[in-house]
Amino acid sequence: MNTALILIIGIPIIEIYLFIKIGSQIGAFNTILLILVTAIIGVAYARYEGFNTLRSGMAQLVKNELPVYEIVSGATLAFAAFLLILPGFATDIFGILLIVPFTRKLILRRFINKKKHSKNKEFIEGDYEDISDDNDKKI
Repeated sequence: MNTALILIIGIPIIEIYLFIKIGSQIGAFNTILLILVTAIIGVAYARYEGFNTLRSGMAQLVKNELPVYEIVSGATLAFAAFLLILPGFATDIFGILLIVPFTRKLILRRFINKKKHSKNKEFIEGDYEDISDDNDKKI
């Protein structure tokens, strides 16, 4: 099965389950209020971290260095803010993990290492020989 299809089906199921469980414990109004509060606080913190990343990227540019980590980190922060805006507890938890600098570095490092290892497996080394006949070509 395609990973995207599993995510499209699985994430709402997990969110609905968490809404029911948490809503039965704290009440419907408090559940809705908690979702709104996490979205507002999360997006505000993502904005703060985004400005810190932008400041760090500018410092890298001043040093004549390419701010690769800052670019990837900025994209990760935008994705984290998107996850926090989506209503749900599982997406909020993952969004918060991506916003906090320590956990973001761990997640990015693991993702980058996984991509490096998968890239090495894609190479097939070999030789080739051109077997076309030069006599077939007539000008």
